[in-house]
Amino acid sequence: METILETNALTKKYKNFTALNNLNIHIKKGSIYGLIGKNGAGKTTLIRILCGLQKPTKGDYTIYGTSYHNIINIRKRMGAIIESPILISNMTAEENLILQSKDIGLPDLTDIDELLELVNLNTTNNKKVSDFSLGMKERLGIALALANNPDFLLLDEPINGLDPEGIIDIRELILKLNKEKGITILISSHYLDELSKIATDYGFIDNGTIIKEISSETLKKQMSHKITLKVSNILDFVKYFETHHYNYEVLDNTTINIYEKVSLSKFMKELVQNNLTPDEIKEQEQTLESYFLNLLGGPKND
Repeated sequence: METILETNALTKKYKNFTALNNLNIHIKKGSIYGLIGKNGAGKTTLIRILCGLQKPTKGDYTIYGTSYHNIINIRKRMGAIIESPILISNMTAEENLILQSKDIGLPDLTDIDELLELVNLNTTNNKKVSDFSLGMKERLGIALALANNPDFLLLDEPINGLDPEGIIDIRELILKLNKEKGITILISSHYLDELSKIATDYGFIDNGTIIKEISSETLKKQMSHKITLKVSNILDFVKYFETHHYNYEVLDNTTINIYEKVSLSKFMKELVQNNLTPDEIKEQEQTLESYFLNLLGGPKND
């Protein structure tokens, strides 16, 4: 499959701080790539560099096979929202789009109505942006990013601060852009539960480095189940789990977590047959958030 974006040891240093540290990332055509990391991990710095707003200290990256040294024309195929979209509050959505088209050197923008309909703002008429909800502003920001008809879209925290309805609107819009328009999307977000509903691929970033890239399909297969046991004779359970090579973690004197994909009924039967009866047992599937935390050095890795 064609790779749209690839970086090679991309590094960005400030005086006493390294924002990106030999970062390598690969984004396939047609994917929705979820970029996951803590605050300060380097997500926004990476997006700013890809958009040409900053230059790397060293390393290289290519977009559509073209090195960033010669990438001016390639960027015409990109659209982006970094942090918050820049909107003129005393203008309408249509007026903002007209102004955007002029700013990026486009001739008369003839598909404004289509863009507004695409982001579900076609009924706002003469309503000023100052009267828009946060979700409407975010959708207008995406419309502005689509004004040059890009096939690669970069979104930095597009649902930050939105209410549930606004989050659903953005989710549906992203899926529509990807599936119906064929737009490849890089999306950075702290809302991991929401990201898990749309991403086809993930990149986990920490301290300016991609520590893992994985497809959503492979991730689902690797995600473990967690079984939490409350017990009164913890030493007997620990001895059994050690002998049978279970992946476990002792939380306290009465609590053990088991990180295994096992049938709960079969697991319980096995324990009872070995004279081990837990006081309480609870099964929980691993989430994207817990997977990420474990990847950073939690109790268990995949």
